[in-house]
Amino acid sequence: MDAFTAGLLQRIKTTESDLSRARDEGDDFLVEVEQAELDDLRRLAAEHGVEVGATRV
Repeated sequence: MDAFTAGLLQRIKTTESDLSRARDEGDDFLVEVEQAELDDLRRLAAEHGVEVGATRV
């Protein structure tokens, strides 16, 4: 796995965790921010052929 793929997958994992935490805390604004970031990261992964796990937060 190259550095780009590893870094992208790590960012997705971190963002998924941050999104889950924001939901648990009831922070609607942060949920929107983290969801938008996750959507962008998943789009970037798809554009570069990076397989991302099928689980969604």
